[in-house]
Amino acid sequence: MSARADILMITYRSAGYLHLSLPRLLSTLGDSDRVWLWHNGDDEATLEALRPYTHDARVHRFHHSRENVRLREPTSWLWSESDGRFLSKVDDDCLVTPGWLETFAAAHEANPQFGVVGSWRHPPEDMRPRAAERKIQTYAGGHQLMRNLWVQGSGYLMARSMVERGGLLGPDESFTHYCIRAARDGAVNGFYHPFVPEDHMDDPRSPHTLIHTDADLQGRMPLSAKANGVTTVDAWTDQLRQSAYLLQSASLDPRAYTGWRAKRRTIRRRLTALTGRPVRW
Repeated sequence: MSARADILMITYRSAGYLHLSLPRLLSTLGDSDRVWLWHNGDDEATLEALRPYTHDARVHRFHHSRENVRLREPTSWLWSESDGRFLSKVDDDCLVTPGWLETFAAAHEANPQFGVVGSWRHPPEDMRPRAAERKIQTYAGGHQLMRNLWVQGSGYLMARSMVERGGLLGPDESFTHYCIRAARDGAVNGFYHPFVPEDHMDDPRSPHTLIHTDADLQGRMPLSAKANGVTTVDAWTDQLRQSAYLLQSASLDPRAYTGWRAKRRTIRRRLTALTGRPVRW
């Protein structure tokens, strides 16, 4: 019998979080849900934390890549080899909320047009209700989404039909751009509402964070922080805050993310991050 949901967790130098994130994920599984573990690199502390789980009945597959191949190869591994009705990824630095799978699966089953439904990882202080309310819509079964063309790459539940229609991630395609491509083809994506929290422990505001100082940040360096040239805790927190604002105000028009419109939005977003003030033109 095929799984309801196959959920990928990619681990890399995460022993400080894994003792929280993996048991929490496993505790939220239903009888027909499975976890796939992919470990990047040879960090012995992380491997030691993983070993008790590699033979857990709830862990369907375990793969160890001696090289840090980042995200695309493990994601393609799951998407191409899973037979689950739904696909997911939960990051090794994130704590999902109990009941998230049942809630998201029920929303999908009532609304076949849904593509990817996401958890919300931003704290209440990042909320902008007037912006978010314009994007909240109600669907069959009373399920609500704060619609957005993409969701974060952790704590989501994606319909297998997205992969059947759109294939795997392209060679240079991020999960964000994959979601936008699916939305362009008709998939309805968004964050379940009322929001289902996901504790992003690499957010300095998380009660479980290991990032307290600039040196801590340099030692962990989240991928998105590195990609944006962030070097301080304050700048990293500002980036996370700006990401929350963007999600609540982002256009639902797929044309806004292609061609000259995409270039303009990128420049505007970078100026906003640099100045700390919304830039509009």
